Amino acid sequence: MELPSLRDLYDLGAAQQPTWPDASEVDRVVDRLRRNPPLVFAGECDDLKAKLAAVTRGEAFLLQGGDCAETLEGATADNVRAKLRVLLQMAVVLTYAASVPVVKVGRLAGQYAKPRSSDMETREGVTLPAYRGDAVNGYDFTTESRVPDPQRLLDVYNSSAATLNLVRAFVTGGYADLRQVHTWNTDFVRSSPVGKRYERMAGDIDRALTFMKAIGADPEEFHRVDFHSSHEALVLEYEHALTRIDSRTELPYDVSAHFLWIGERTRQLGGAHVELMSRIQNPIGVKLGPTTTPDDAIALAQRLNPLNEPGRLTFITRMGAGRIRTVLPELVEKVTAAGVQVAWVCDPMHGNTFEASSGYKTRRFEDVMEEVQGFFDVHRELGTWPGGLHVELTGDNVTECVGGGESLLEEDLSHRYESVCDPRLNRVQSLELAFLVADMLSQVAEPEL
Repeated sequence: MELPSLRDLYDLGAAQQPTWPDASEVDRVVDRLRRNPPLVFAGECDDLKAKLAAVTRGEAFLLQGGDCAETLEGATADNVRAKLRVLLQMAVVLTYAASVPVVKVGRLAGQYAKPRSSDMETREGVTLPAYRGDAVNGYDFTTESRVPDPQRLLDVYNSSAATLNLVRAFVTGGYADLRQVHTWNTDFVRSSPVGKRYERMAGDIDRALTFMKAIGADPEEFHRVDFHSSHEALVLEYEHALTRIDSRTELPYDVSAHFLWIGERTRQLGGAHVELMSRIQNPIGVKLGPTTTPDDAIALAQRLNPLNEPGRLTFITRMGAGRIRTVLPELVEKVTAAGVQVAWVCDPMHGNTFEASSGYKTRRFEDVMEEVQGFFDVHRELGTWPGGLHVELTGDNVTECVGGGESLLEEDLSHRYESVCDPRLNRVQSLELAFLVADMLSQVAEPEL
C-alpha cells in the first residue's frame, strides 16, 4: 500500500498545522525522523488491535488516560511513574469491582501537540502565535518562544523514546506487579475517603494472591501488565515520517505510537488526517463531538475501516454533560444498525470545560461524572456496550478541576494549577472516578457473567 506524499496530504487540506518559517529546516528534520528507529513495533500494534476487538465485542473495557499535553520538561522519571501509577490503580479498581478485563492505554510518549481554536493569541494588546504544544513552539508568551521550530519534533521523538523505555521497564520490571497495590497508594491519597476504600480493596487482593500462591497458582499476569501508548495524530510531518512498512506484512504502520486518534477539529472526511490514518494498520480512534451526525460517523467508519475489522476503529465521544443523552442515542443506534464494528468510548472531559471567575480554565468533576453516567445510560437502553473511558489526568496532587470528594473550589485552582493547556483530574479525583465507573460497569456486565 503506497503512502501519499506530504505534499499530496497538504493538497487535500491539512487543518491545525504549524506555519513553519523555514521549509528547508522542516525537510532536514523530516529526513532525520525517517531514519530514526521505530518507537513501537507493528506486532505490538496488532496485539492492541486484538484487545480492542474484545472491547468492540463487549468482552473488555478500555482505560485510556494521561496528560492533556505532555511537555518536554515534564518527561521525568517521577512524572512518568506517577501517571503510570494512577492508571494502574484505576485499572485494578475497574477489573476487581466489575470483573471485566481492562485494556490499558496511556496518553503519553507522543501527546505533545494540541489543536487550537485560533492561530493567534492576544494578551494585553500583544498578539503572538498560539501555543500548539511543545512539538511546535514554546509556552512562554514571547516572540522567540512562539515561533514554530521543527527541531522540536526531534526533541519530541527523543523524549517519547525515553518515556517508552521507562514505561516498559516499569511494567515488566516489577512495578506493575499486583503485589504492589498497596505501595501505589501515596500518603495524600491514602488519607482521603477514596484512598481508604482503595486500601480495603487492596487488602482483599492481597489475601486472594496469598491464597493462590499457597495452592501453587502464580501466573505471569500477576507480575506484569500490557501497556500501550497513544496520542492525537496531529502534526503531519511527524506522523508521516514515522510511518514505516512492516517487514512481516509489507503494510504501513505509524510507529510513533500503538494507537493514534483523529481529533474533532481534523476529522474532515476528505482531509489530510483521515487520508493518512486510512492508510496505516494501527488501531485508530476518532473524536466525535456534539455536531457529529450518524451519516458523518458511518462515512468515517467506511473510510477508515473499509473491511469492518473489529478492533481497528474506536469512536471517542465528547458531547458534554448537557448533550450526551440527546445526541448520543441516535448516533449509536444508527451506527449499530449499519453494522459498523466499532468500540464506543467516552471522553467526559472536553465537552465540559469552562472558565472560572479567576480566569483559570477548569472542569467540574460532577459534570465529568454526569457525562459518563449519560454514556452508560444510553448504551444500557440501546443494549450496546459502553466500551471505555478516555480521560485527561495526572498522578499529582494538582488543583485544576473543581469538585469531587475533596470538594475543590474555584478559589483553590491557583494553589497548584500546572497544566499548560486543559485542566486534568488529579490523583484522588481519578481514583474516585474509577470507583464510580466500576459501579456502573458492574451493573452493565452482570448479565454477561
